[in-house]
Amino acid sequence: MSMGLTIMVTGALVAASCGFLGCFLILRRMAMLGDAISHAVLPGIVIAFLISGSRDSLPMLLGAAAFGLLCTFFIQSLRSQGVQSDAAISVTFTALFAIGVILVSLYTRQVDLDLDCVLYGEIAYVPWDTLSLFGHNIGPKAIWGVGTAFLLSLLIVGLFFKEFKIVSFDPQMAAALGIPVLLIHYLLMGLVSVTTVASFESVGAILVVAMLTVPSATAYLLTDRLETMLAISVGAGILSSLFGYWLALVFDASIAGSMTVAAGTFFLLAFLFSPLHGVVTRWLIRRRLRTATAVDHR
Repeated sequence: MSMGLTIMVTGALVAASCGFLGCFLILRRMAMLGDAISHAVLPGIVIAFLISGSRDSLPMLLGAAAFGLLCTFFIQSLRSQGVQSDAAISVTFTALFAIGVILVSLYTRQVDLDLDCVLYGEIAYVPWDTLSLFGHNIGPKAIWGVGTAFLLSLLIVGLFFKEFKIVSFDPQMAAALGIPVLLIHYLLMGLVSVTTVASFESVGAILVVAMLTVPSATAYLLTDRLETMLAISVGAGILSSLFGYWLALVFDASIAGSMTVAAGTFFLLAFLFSPLHGVVTRWLIRRRLRTATAVDHR
């Protein structure tokens, strides 16, 4: 697999897996959860380093994933006590990030340990970070990691799609029907944590946070059906990765940044021209109605 194709496949997998789960976050008004997790995992990284004494990827990722789940637990606990979602997210990730900063300053002053060097990756380096099995090179680590997370999300959401759908739209009705709302919530939050942490190391936080929100927001403007929204979000994310990589080659710019710009471009087009909610579309409809009304009055 060529270097360019590896980068595009990795970007497409990240976009598809993040966009798929991002639809449920958009519906639950928790779109910035990925950004919260990206900050909240710092104490997990430091604790994993202190326990293992190593900066290897596996213990760091395990520590990060554990604190990603802890972050979602704290957010849900605050929400259940009546705190607004945005406030719960802000309080939780700032508190956990501050704890991580204190741990870094106290215990790792002589070690180059921070989010940039440990967890935040660069998608351009993906082709060189490969995985070996029984002495054989089986391909880039990022493709295996993100691909596994995506398949896990597809499997769990597919098995419990009805429950995920009802809980996302109407938690009260879901509880009345006997659906374990809290369990479904933590299943979703666990999938989000695993997917974001698996993606951070390879492609960086900016691309992950963008793909969790922008393709799903684009799909939200284009359809009112969840099944269609999931498909559009995955497709928009993949197209953003491919178009973004082309932009990066043309302008010799950051690949992750270009993919994010491409995703934003698709969102802008949907915002302006969506058949359901597009600004230009609604303006044209109002103009036609005014014209029709004026003709009738004549």
